[in-house]
Amino acid sequence: MTDLQALIASLRASRGFAHKGDIGTVLRRLDPATDAGTAGTAMPNGDDCAALPDGHGGWQLLAIEGLVQDFVQASPWFAGYSAVMVNLSDVAAMGGRPVAVVDALWSPGEAQAAELLAGMRAACERYGVPLVGGHTNLRSAAGQLAVAVLGHARRLISSFAARAGDRLLMAVDLRGHWHDPYPFWNASTEAPPARLREDLALLPALAEDGLCDAGKDISMAGALGTALMLLECSGVGARIALDRLPRPSGVPDWRATGEAADAARQRWLSAFPSFGYLLSVRPAQAGAVARRFAARGIACEDIGAVTAEKRVLLSLGETDGGTPQEAGLWDFAVETFMTGRRSA
Repeated sequence: MTDLQALIASLRASRGFAHKGDIGTVLRRLDPATDAGTAGTAMPNGDDCAALPDGHGGWQLLAIEGLVQDFVQASPWFAGYSAVMVNLSDVAAMGGRPVAVVDALWSPGEAQAAELLAGMRAACERYGVPLVGGHTNLRSAAGQLAVAVLGHARRLISSFAARAGDRLLMAVDLRGHWHDPYPFWNASTEAPPARLREDLALLPALAEDGLCDAGKDISMAGALGTALMLLECSGVGARIALDRLPRPSGVPDWRATGEAADAARQRWLSAFPSFGYLLSVRPAQAGAVARRFAARGIACEDIGAVTAEKRVLLSLGETDGGTPQEAGLWDFAVETFMTGRRSA
């Protein structure tokens, strides 16, 4: 059986966890009124999108993503594609539908810019969202890219709405493959465009039908880092059963031993899937939510319970019927996650 303490130490030292800790540096410099959600926004900072009331009972959503420079340099087409895709995922994660895309692109010349733009255009065409403008500089010292998406939601899914007693569901499209050498699970670039659009529409449909109001898309921090962000925003904790996390066929179960098995599981826990969400769902609705994903061929499992205690515990061995291992991943009473600071 995997050593839980060693696994937790590895996760805490990962690049994905470290990047989310940088968010706090920015949050501390924002206008406190804006951060509190009282300057015309519906939610505090920390959600997947900014949400502004549209005056008609819905919300305008704004999402933006910047790509790390080494990714842009090594794989410009895929960087362009990913920049659009992750923004669309952010909009869906808040119960919205995308409206339009803009970009800001810096490149040392036309060749790299052409690849970045081709990737963005491919994603926009596959997901059916127009690329309507942006900013371009072809005389930069190095390639950089940021993409923003405007969306609209009738009802919100938020990182701030999880409640103690909720069931924590993980939904992920396993019909894909690794995009080496990155920890990216690609179930998008080769999928039928109609399926991509309809799968993304599952999230706003769940919100509009009153089945879910709390969740977050799985980002570079992986499933467990994303869980920490969701739980921290909502002021709750959770007990998560690692045995229950859906995984691709190439990732061994937790009973398999050896360095290769440990490395494969670690990679999956740190993965950034093209379609992956954590949803905090009232127990009465959990079954209906899971069935919606299953009907579209998307894996969705109940991976644990949201708790009032502000700690995140991981367990192993529950599915074997024995006494499970258990260890603490994070204690918000001692240390915050997104700000990387000790709590008062």
